[in-house]
Order: sequence, then structure tokens, then C-alpha cells
Amino acid sequence: MDVPGNRGRCAQACRLPYELIVKSNKEICMDKGYILSPKDLCGISYIPELIRMGISSLKIEGRMKTPEYVATVTRIYRKYIDLAYSEEEFVFDVQDEKDLLQVFNRGGFSTGHLSSEPNRSLVFKEKPNNMGIYIGNVANYNARKGHITLNLNDNLTIGDTICFEKEETKYRISELMMGEKNIDYATKESLVTIGRMKGNIAPGDKIYKLDSKTLLNKTKATYVDEFRKHALSCSILVHKDTPVTISVWDNMGLKVDYQSDLLPTTAKSQPVTKERIITQFSKTGNTPFDFEHFTINLEEDVYLSVRDMNELRRKILEKVATVIIGSFRRTPKKDIIVPQDFGIPADSTPRKQISLLLNTLDVNANYGELEQVERVYIPLRYFTMTEYANILKLISNQFDTYIYMPTIIKSNYRNLFTTHIDKALEDFRIKGVVVSNLGTLTMLEPYKKDYEFIGNYTLNVFNQASAHAYHDLGLSTITLSPELNKEHVAKLASSCHFGTELIVYGKTPVMTLGYCVLGKSNKCYPNCKALCKSKNDYYLKDRLGLYFRVIADNVQTINTIYNSKITSLDYTGLPINSVRIDILDENLLQINHIIQTVRQQKRLEGKDYTNANFIREV
Repeated sequence: MDVPGNRGRCAQACRLPYELIVKSNKEICMDKGYILSPKDLCGISYIPELIRMGISSLKIEGRMKTPEYVATVTRIYRKYIDLAYSEEEFVFDVQDEKDLLQVFNRGGFSTGHLSSEPNRSLVFKEKPNNMGIYIGNVANYNARKGHITLNLNDNLTIGDTICFEKEETKYRISELMMGEKNIDYATKESLVTIGRMKGNIAPGDKIYKLDSKTLLNKTKATYVDEFRKHALSCSILVHKDTPVTISVWDNMGLKVDYQSDLLPTTAKSQPVTKERIITQFSKTGNTPFDFEHFTINLEEDVYLSVRDMNELRRKILEKVATVIIGSFRRTPKKDIIVPQDFGIPADSTPRKQISLLLNTLDVNANYGELEQVERVYIPLRYFTMTEYANILKLISNQFDTYIYMPTIIKSNYRNLFTTHIDKALEDFRIKGVVVSNLGTLTMLEPYKKDYEFIGNYTLNVFNQASAHAYHDLGLSTITLSPELNKEHVAKLASSCHFGTELIVYGKTPVMTLGYCVLGKSNKCYPNCKALCKSKNDYYLKDRLGLYFRVIADNVQTINTIYNSKITSLDYTGLPINSVRIDILDENLLQINHIIQTVRQQKRLEGKDYTNANFIREV
């Protein structure tokens, strides 16, 4: 699970099967299946509310989907966006929902976390890929003939694709019968027989229609011949012994001028005509442009070859494309100095500070025995629990202590923060806060003047522009993205005139879920067993036998899943100001050994440790 997911390289780990394991005296499997696989999001019913909130752009995910999928989804969302802006009643047509389900769904649709109400139907653990539409159960199966009889729950056509619940194979309908008669099409509630079916099929099995030939043909007709072009007007001046000049404009404010090096000469036999110029310039072929209007200023008896006109057309269209593309490019608000030395720069920074994140606190541990640590980060939730007050006082009196803010902050946690932050700052010696998202930064605005703000790795800083932008917002130190390799860390850190921190030890969180895999909800059920409050350790076990630690935040009903291996890095020579150690289950003796190893700029070796992406080409 340590493949970079923020740059288009998601390994789709959520679509793989897992077992939920509890480790106490023995290992017990509590649940299994595709327990991290969410249903596809359908937010159509929220479109009017999103528009009222000021949302001006809606993103539709379609990675590796078919053209028919893209065409169907965009058509339907376009319809309901327009409906939301109209004066008509906003009603979701059942057929549109059915079309969306037909082109792709994973166990139906979910509204994700768009609603403030608990979403207890977020995950579909039975199957991670397209379910299609349920069309009925096998009533009878003649294995010898390959005939299946069923009562249809939906229309069925020759050419449709179906699958069976116990069979991975997809089947294209090539034989459809009603009684003894072959038919091309059958309607809902018809008793039909499907022929040429072989496989792991038995009476009672559910049947799903994966593709509708009717819908695919209807959808394909909407885009197969579509190729929209950008309409342009063109003015061309062609005079003897004068550079040809061209001006191009559109009705949206675009204006591009081009003066060529070409000097037309006097024609010896066949002078160029206006009609010939228009004909050659109109041959825009597979470019995204089309000339709709021409103004030609042409001197008599001028010669211009077809080759010259084609080259002029190509040059002006290239310039138009460059201008249009350039209009969409963003420029930084201030210049960012890029280091000229693209090798790993020499480490000229003083002795590195060590920051220690204690993801979990042990009420029986004596944290006063920690050695050679400058900063300690403690999660916000511990400042809301009275049983940890003595530990917090001990740590904050001995070390520079920072409140470590969660990645996700729901409304109930926001209330907790408001209630407890002032008390925490009053009761303990707090140096600052580790900020995990921009929303937190806004919440903490009143405290900027008196406390230091450190940017967490969850801000996903992996270039100079983002690092400088966060510094301008008030962050004194930036924790660099763990997705960076050593060379990228060196270049980025050397370009920053403020503090940079690198996580060099710890199990990296690979997923933060707004959903509890222990309680199977994004908000605890009334009869929840509160497994998250037990002393047991919970893990997800994957198909390779690797264990991923699950930590449940019972205040917010959020789960954090940690990598199965521990990242341990040799950061020798890097121009960073501080290094960070993330502690999860290690005891004090182990923690001090880790600190000593990190202080010596070494890494821990063995099968339990990984370099993650640090020495890879990312």
C-alpha cells in the first residue's frame, strides 16, 4: 500500500479483499470480503444544494472507463445541472438512475459523505467491480443444452452482456427464447430461456445485466461523429515584396497577429486568387479550429505557392493554440528561486532536531525517560481525556510540546476543539500546533500570534510552490510529503528559507476512512459494541498475509489504516532542519533505541522495514 496515490498511481488497494483481525490472546477473524470497497458515488440529488452553496464546477470521475460511460454520465448530470438552474421542480427520473446503474455501479450507489446524516451503506463488501442491474434468478438450468430459464426483472436484448453471482465469466446474449420461439427482445416480467450458457451456474443464482446493447447504441450515437471546432475569423494581407501578415480572432476576445518572413513575388503566369487562399486556409483538417469568415487584402498579380499557404496556415494555427493554452496557465504570485545545482546539495544545516509523534499514549509509561528529543507531538484527542492529564503535564514540562491535529475534523470534533483548546493551552506548556489541513488553519487563526504552526505531511507538499504558499499562510516548518524520493527532498528542502521536516521512521498511514470497519458505519450504531474502546489490537489482513494496523478514533468514527511495514530512512546529507519519528505501538525502550539510531543518521534494517519511495524513481 505504499504506492503514491496522489499522482495518478493509485494501486486500487481499497478494491482488494481483506480480513478484519482482532489480536488478543489469539487471532480471530471478525469480518472478511471487500470491506474497504465503497459503492460508487451518485450526488445528483445534492446538485441544487451544491449550487446554492456557490459550487461552480462539478467533477465526474471516469478513470479507465468507457466512452459510453463518460457520455451517459455527462449527459445525465448536464440535464440535472440545467434543471437545478431552471424554475422547474427538481425530480430525479427513475430511468436516468437506471441508466447510471447500467453503465457502472458497485453494489448500487452511495451519497458518500455529502450528507451530515450517517451513511451506513457506504461499502459493498461482496464484489469490488461492476455489478450491472439485477435481472432475475436462475429458475432452471439445463447444463447439457446450456439453457437457463428465468423470469425477467428487467428488459433483455440479443447483444446484452450478463454475469452470474458465482461466475466471473461475462456472457454475451446470442440466443433468447420465449417458449420454443427465438426472439430478439424480451420485456420485464417475461419468462424466457437464454441459450449457450456454460459454467458455475445453479438454480437460484442471481443474474446481472452488465451491458445494455440498447443503451450503448443510443449513447454511442451522441458522440461517435462529434468533433467540435473552435470558430475563427481571419484577415490576410498579401502584397508584393511585403511580409504576409495574418490576424485571427474569435467572438470571445481572442486576438492573434502573425507576420511571416515570406515575401510574395510578382506572378509569372498564374497569380494567386482570393478563392485559392480561402480554399487552402480552410483545410484545417484534424485541428480543433475552423475558419468561418475571411477578409483578404490581395494585391494584383501576386504569386503564392500552395506550399507557402499551407505553411502560413500551420504557423498561425500553432500560434492560436499556444495563446489559448497559455491563457489557462497559472503563474505564481511571487518568483520562486529554483536552485541551479540539481544534484543533492551538501548538508550545511546544523544538527538536526528530532520530533517525536506519539500516535498512542500508554498511561503506565514514564515519558520522562525519553532521551534526546526536542519536540513531542501529541494527538488532540488526548487533551480531551482527564486520565492523560498527568502524562501531558510531564511531557509538556520537559519537551517542546505540540498539539497534533487530526486529518479529518467533523462537526463534533470541531465542537470538542472549541471546548478544549483554550483549557489545554492554559493547563499545559504548549509550544504550538501541527496543522493537518487548511480548515484547521482557519480554525486556529486566533492563535497564530502566540503559537508556532507546523505543517503536517498530509498537506501533501512536494513542490516549491506549495511549500512557499503554506509558509506565507503562517507555517514556520513544513513536513515534506513521504511520497518524495531522496533527490526530490534535497532539491525542495534546499529551496526553502524556512524549516523543513522529514519523517524518517514510522508506519505510514496509507488510508484515513470516514467509516468504521469495526462498526460497519460512518457513525456508530445504537447497539455498537464500542470495540474501538477495547484494549485489543485490530488489523486488516490482505491476500498476501500482511497485517495493516487499524486505529479507531471513537470521537469522530474515523479509522486510520497504517502500512504493514515500518518506514526507516537514512537521511545523511539532506539539507532538512528536523526529522520526525512516528510511534505507534513501540514501548519506551524501543523508542529510545529508535531515537539513537535516527540521531546517528542511520536506518533500522530487517524484513519489517522499508525505504518506501525514498530511493525509488517516483
